[in-house]
Amino acid sequence: MGNDLKDFLAQLQEKLKSIDYVKTEDIPNIGLYMDQVTTFMDEQLEACKRYDDDKILTKTMINNYAKNNLLPAPEKKKYSKEHVLTLLFIYYFKNLLSISDIQALLNPITDSYFGNKDDFNMEDVYNEVFHLEKEESGKLLKDLGKKYFIAQHTFEQFPEEDRSFLQKFSFICLLSYDVYIKKMVIESMIDELHQTETSKKETSSKSEKKKDSSK
Repeated sequence: MGNDLKDFLAQLQEKLKSIDYVKTEDIPNIGLYMDQVTTFMDEQLEACKRYDDDKILTKTMINNYAKNNLLPAPEKKKYSKEHVLTLLFIYYFKNLLSISDIQALLNPITDSYFGNKDDFNMEDVYNEVFHLEKEESGKLLKDLGKKYFIAQHTFEQFPEEDRSFLQKFSFICLLSYDVYIKKMVIESMIDELHQTETSKKETSSKSEKKKDSSK
């Protein structure tokens, strides 16, 4: 059992190393055409693919993100470093959140920081978040090891030929419950943020109308 856990943690550690986040210094500082963006994303996030023929990002996806106001429009058909950073956020969120939730979460950030040359910008936001990755990976490894150990001690009275499958099933259930709870928390926070942003916009709109009427 001990060796089994060690093997699992070793494999997991190697997997986490292979899916290291994209560093901002690895993103070109020049404008990229759409084909160049999709190629860059495929190369940088190749380790995140489940199957070899999976597509990280396609032209259709980029166009849909722009249509849904998730991604600011390119300049003369070229996408900046900040466009790529925004696409990375979308990529990480889209497996967990709906388009509307991503929009509610990202729009206030792109409105405030995308193309901001005087102060903090999208690169600063990205670095602030992803610099936490190293510390969190260590915590994640310990938590997964604990759950794996618990799962390996379930179904001990069941037939031996079924035990391995059932223990994996148990482990998946533990992970799924964890994801389910965290997803609920995330959605609740997004709803709260969306309400706050909506209230701000309504207050700002009323103020503008008062100014116009007083002229």
